[in-house]
Amino acid sequence: MHASHRSAHLYALPSSPEGDGELAARTSSPLLTLPHARKLGTSIRATAQVFHDPASLALLERVQRVAPSDANVVIIGATGTGKELIARHVHALSARRDAPFVAVNCGAFSESLAESELFGHEKGAFTGAIAHKAGWFEAANGGTLFLDEIGDLPLAIQVKLLRVLQEREVVRLGSRRSIPIDVRIIAATNVRLQDAVAAGHFRQDLYYRLQVVQLAIPRLRERPADILPLAYHFLHEYRQRLGYGATRIDAEGERKLRQHDWPGNIRELENAIHHALLICQDDALRPEHFHLSHVERRADHAAATVSYGSGDPLHGLELALQTLFNQSQDGLFEKIEDTIFRTAFEFCERNQVQAARLLDISRNVLRARLIRNGQISALK
Repeated sequence: MHASHRSAHLYALPSSPEGDGELAARTSSPLLTLPHARKLGTSIRATAQVFHDPASLALLERVQRVAPSDANVVIIGATGTGKELIARHVHALSARRDAPFVAVNCGAFSESLAESELFGHEKGAFTGAIAHKAGWFEAANGGTLFLDEIGDLPLAIQVKLLRVLQEREVVRLGSRRSIPIDVRIIAATNVRLQDAVAAGHFRQDLYYRLQVVQLAIPRLRERPADILPLAYHFLHEYRQRLGYGATRIDAEGERKLRQHDWPGNIRELENAIHHALLICQDDALRPEHFHLSHVERRADHAAATVSYGSGDPLHGLELALQTLFNQSQDGLFEKIEDTIFRTAFEFCERNQVQAARLLDISRNVLRARLIRNGQISALK
């Protein structure tokens, strides 16, 4: 969670100091970066966003159209696609640009902490509340509040958030006095809120209150023309950080980057360039320097070794379901769901964040199901 009066900066990518043809060819591509991006070496967020691919340029045009309004915005995109960068740019193009931009990760809150963090508390409101504290809504007053991973907010807090949006005022925990607030909400999620609403995990009235404008960020693999411009941006950044001289990506290295699926999106690309520079011993990054995600390799291996009848995995799943239906088992639907959750969890090497991302659900939903079927302890 952090507050900032600075927004993501939009400028043209610089010309290549090495005279690289690929970099020089896209010098006019707009680029967004986080404020103080060079201090975020351990950040899990995407620290840069480039607009070179037609899909990205269409997104940028939509941002420029909707940003000047005061409408609430929901940004949809997979982890690592640069949702906060887009949110900061919406803020920068609005009339609130000189007021605070406050970014809050809703997935980091427990239910007991969320109310205090968002709405504030008074002294003595709970054990440990030794002084009054303003919440993030008050901190963002007059500006923009960015609620990342909003699908992870507990239902009880969703009710209170809806009331704040309706009444335009907050009441600190332990207080009876309302405080007027003037805040534009930009929410972000890596899950489909419509599905969360249908499953009863997200309030429908809050969904409609938030989703006045929707901005969908394509995955990196869906905007392939952005891959090399981003790669060269990160190459330039990390060369400067590490104090390295001129370095390029050779043709085979570029081909490997273009062909990779990028499940981790921009953040994975940034890490790949950083790692390649660390192990490279000359002035060229080659394919062997890029240690990319193993998820696709595992999937490819499974596809090569398992027969699905028609060759379509979904067809194989249909056949398996027909077999189960013929057996007339009790509680079959729940068993199938449990199998999906368990298999995804094990496939992701028991990493809850990665498994939730794979299933396109929130981590809270996954965690609750894993606890229920005994895969993890409620105390973990």
